[in-house]
Amino acid sequence: MTVQFREASVVSQTEYKRKFLVVVDETEECDRAVTFAAWRVHRTGGTVVLMSVIEPPEFHGLGVEEVLRAEAIEEAERNLDVRLRRIRDIGDVKVESVIREGRGAEQIEEVISRDRDIAILVLAASKSGDGPGPLVTHFASRSNSMLIPLTIVPGHMSDEEIIAIC
Repeated sequence: MTVQFREASVVSQTEYKRKFLVVVDETEECDRAVTFAAWRVHRTGGTVVLMSVIEPPEFHGLGVEEVLRAEAIEEAERNLDVRLRRIRDIGDVKVESVIREGRGAEQIEEVISRDRDIAILVLAASKSGDGPGPLVTHFASRSNSMLIPLTIVPGHMSDEEIIAIC
């Protein structure tokens, strides 16, 4: 029996394109997912992709739809800015951001399918007793058909606990 060895190429830090996709919203546990992804990228390389999904306006007519959409985009940008400041405090972390309009899970799946460098979806579980949250429930139930791994960060973890495992 002959054993063949293949030469493996080493990818430098600057060539590594792995992206961690984090869904940003106004929840407290969102910071847990951002912290996890940012520290992993800080330590291992890659990019954090912060994604905010806005719901389409339900009211149509007389220009109200455009006003509601603009307000939703402003709120999404504020949420992204808060998380960007948090990531800057960590240090050298490459970040991209995206705002999409539509149903959350569908938009997340669309972004994952379009960007082949997205390698991990990072979500945080809710701290409430009402369950882990709708996105965690949705993606955890679809784990067999997911294109990429799903990391679920417990919502009760402290920054120190998250940093320790990254």
